[in-house]
Order: sequence, then C-alpha cells, then structure tokens
Amino acid sequence: MTTTPDPADTTTSAQSVIVESAHADPFAPPEGETKGKTKARGQLADIWRRFKRNKLAMVGLVVVGILIVLALVQPFISPYDPYDQNLLNTLASPGGDHIMGTDALGRDLYSGLLYGLKLALLVGVSTMLGSMFVGVALGALAGYRGRFSDGIIMRVTDIFLAFPYLIGALLVVRTFGSGVTQVIIALVVLGWPTAARLMRGQMLALRESEYVEAARSIGASDWRIVTRHIMPNAIQPVFIYSFTSIGVAVVAMASLAYLGVGVPPDTPEWGRLINQGIEQVQVPGKDYLWIFPSLAICITTLAFAFVADGLRDALDPKLR
Repeated sequence: MTTTPDPADTTTSAQSVIVESAHADPFAPPEGETKGKTKARGQLADIWRRFKRNKLAMVGLVVVGILIVLALVQPFISPYDPYDQNLLNTLASPGGDHIMGTDALGRDLYSGLLYGLKLALLVGVSTMLGSMFVGVALGALAGYRGRFSDGIIMRVTDIFLAFPYLIGALLVVRTFGSGVTQVIIALVVLGWPTAARLMRGQMLALRESEYVEAARSIGASDWRIVTRHIMPNAIQPVFIYSFTSIGVAVVAMASLAYLGVGVPPDTPEWGRLINQGIEQVQVPGKDYLWIFPSLAICITTLAFAFVADGLRDALDPKLR
C-alpha cells in the first residue's frame, strides 16, 4: 500500500531548508576545509604543548628571541659605531662610558658584540637555509629514485663528509676570498651532506609505505608523491638538525675569523674579538677582552641546541 506524503509535512520541510539556507554564511569555507584547518590547529597546539614540557627548550626559545631582537635593533641600541677607533682610549676596563671596555684599537666592545651578534645570526640562519635546501633536494632525489642517482649523490656526499669541517671551510674561503657571503657559501658547501643523508634515509623508509603505494595506484606523479605525501613526514629530522646547525655555523664562523680568514680584518666579529683578546692574555685585568665574546658564542650555540632538543621531543612520534 503506497502512502501519500502529507502536503503539510512537505511544506514544513521545505520551509526548514529555506530558513537554514537563509541563516547560512555564504562566505563560510566548506565543511571539509574547516575540519582540515581545525585538525592542523590541533596538531600545532599538541606540538606546542609537548615543546613546553622541556624547560631547557623554553629557556633556549626565550634566549633565541632576545638575541634576534637585539640583532634587529642593533643600530639603535649600540652606544658607539662598532668600527669607530679611539687610539687614545685603548684597552679601557669595563665601566664608565664603555660598559664592557674597549679593545686594542679603542673600539667599544659592547657595540662590537652586538654587531657580531647580527653577523652570527645572519651567517647561521643563511647557512641553515642553504644547507637544508640543497641537502633536502639531493637527499630526496637519491632516496626516491635510488640506483644510479643514489650511487652518484651518496659518493659525492661521502667525499664532502671526508673533509674535516674547518679545513674544508678554510679551503673554500681561500678559494673565493674573504667576506660574509664567502663564509656562508663555504659553510653551505660543507653543511649540506648531513642534511642529504638524513633526507635520503627518511625517503628510503617511506617510499614503499602503503599510502605512497596508494598514491601511485591512482596515477599520482612522482613530484606530487614526494612533495605532498613523503616530504611532510620525512622533513622532521632534517628540520631538527637544521636548528642545531645554526650553532655549528656560528662556531665555524668564529673559528675562521680567529684564524684570520673569513671576514675582513677590521670587522668586529666574535672570533676576531677573541683573537685580539688572546694577545692581551698575559696582561692582568684584560681577560674581559676574550671572555665576553666567548660567552656570546656559548650562549648563542646552547640556545639553539636547546630549541632543537625541544623540537625533537615535540615532533618525534616515538616520544609522544
């Protein structure tokens, strides 16, 4: 027996649809997109919650934030031009007009440390980005393609890893000349192999995963598979290593400057300041000349190392 729908019920349902449509936001994103954004925000909140558990990581993050702010406002808070020399006031002890004293050329040490901080962060971040870009690209190619590409790229990587880091950087800087740009190039040339090895290992572990096979089965291109499916899951170890490499780059730049290569001789860079301070190590009361820049290097390196350790704890799924 067929039941005829009640016209009144049909009218009520239609009116309900019309009312709901009238109150709907025409500019609201689709429901699926909203869920995706909510999930992403939830993941970020979860990562931040795990990161905050590491107290040293939080201390490192605060210190890194302070260092970045100091580097950005350096021209406005430096009491003196870091290049200005006053040969009538050399090796002045801390206090008075020079809170950290002056160096052998009469330059204000505090202003020099601030300028050196800006150079250190510039070189460290630039080296990290350059090494990560080159290493991720070559590591992904070697790990996903395998065979011939993997053999060639990994043998080149082994050659670069065989060079002692500092000696290799010395050779590159001596080849291209002195300057901040040349130092960045040298550190990127020596820094990308580690990122490439990490990326290759992740690619080898993930390229045969079920979700990758599913993407291949529906005809997804290699570019889409690597960038959309494998890369987001493989990039975490490289990203964590990159934060640690900032501190390594800061120490390497200071080491090059201490040895007299890298930046020009008159540049107030931390390694150069330590070199000048060591010359006065036998003079009583002049230890501040090398202690202050040495502390600056230690604080900067440890801060980025603490942040990298916190990121490892927050991003590593095995530690959740």
